[in-house]
Amino acid sequence: MNTVEYPPAVVCVENEGNEVSLQLWKIYKPLRDNDAKSEGFLRIIDESGEDYLFPEENFVPIELPAEVKKPFEQAARKQRRSANASSRGTASLRRVTLASHKPSRSRRSGA
Repeated sequence: MNTVEYPPAVVCVENEGNEVSLQLWKIYKPLRDNDAKSEGFLRIIDESGEDYLFPEENFVPIELPAEVKKPFEQAARKQRRSANASSRGTASLRRVTLASHKPSRSRRSGA
C-alpha cells in the first residue's frame, strides 16, 4: 500500500546551481518516487525533458485552481510519456546536488 503523500503540483522557489535545469517560479508535477522522497528529494522532469532528483527544499507545494487541474495533469502525463520514451536505456536514478553545498533546513535554500 502506498501511503506517501505527494502534492499535485509544486513551484520552484530555489534553483541555485541548477539554473539550467529548473526555472524559478515554474510549476512542476512531482513524479512518484518513495525512495527519493524518504531521502528528501523530489523527482521532477526538468528543462532537459528528463527526470532528475532535486532537494525538496527547492519546491513549495501548491494547490491548483479547479479549472487548471485537468489540463495540468494532461500536460504532465504527456511530458512523462515523452521523457520515458527519450530516456529508455539510460540510468533511471539521477541526483542533482552540489557536492560543496551543504543542505539547509530552510524551505528556500537549496542543497
